[in-house]
Amino acid sequence: MQPRSLETEELTDRLTTALLELDRNAARACFQHGALEPLAFSETVLAAALERIGDRWERGELALSQVYMSGRIAEDLLDDILPPQDLPVTSHPALAIAVLDDFHPLGKRIVSSVVRASGFRLTDYGLIGVDDLVQRARRDGIEILLISTLMYPAALRVRELRVRLDRDMPGTRLVVGGAPFRLHPNLWREVGADATSTTAAGVIPLLRRLIAEPS
Repeated sequence: MQPRSLETEELTDRLTTALLELDRNAARACFQHGALEPLAFSETVLAAALERIGDRWERGELALSQVYMSGRIAEDLLDDILPPQDLPVTSHPALAIAVLDDFHPLGKRIVSSVVRASGFRLTDYGLIGVDDLVQRARRDGIEILLISTLMYPAALRVRELRVRLDRDMPGTRLVVGGAPFRLHPNLWREVGADATSTTAAGVIPLLRRLIAEPS
């Protein structure tokens, strides 16, 4: 008998527990027993589970080590269900992605998978601070910069990044995403970003629009 498909909320509950218990097999089973495509699972279940874990850490209920290890397991699961794809690459301005002053790279990994699968080349700066990010982006001639955050304080640092980009790299477009920007719909404007998307898939038409527009 095939196991029944689990609803998204139940999947998120189970995955959150599996990640906190560092149970890789149980985490994998959450994807296998659901009825979601890999990208939908990543955006609606995996991301939601990590947001819950992040919220609990902010409330002092979890140790940072628990958040870190759960994130590693989540990243491994993401690699399994959204593997890199060898697809044709389109011609476009230099793009880069980074996690700004945050410890959770999963959102970035989801977006990176989708963007690369759509034929875009993307430089990945990983977890990085404002100073290093501006220095490396300037060195690489980045024209569109994608920033992912999980925690609200990290989202607020985008304002500082915007100031630095305007000073050192005028014309650079800034795209932001992550839980703080979904919870506060106007936050992206407040921190000076050029655009935001609530989903990884939504980044693709957004990038195409920015590429078509003069900076």
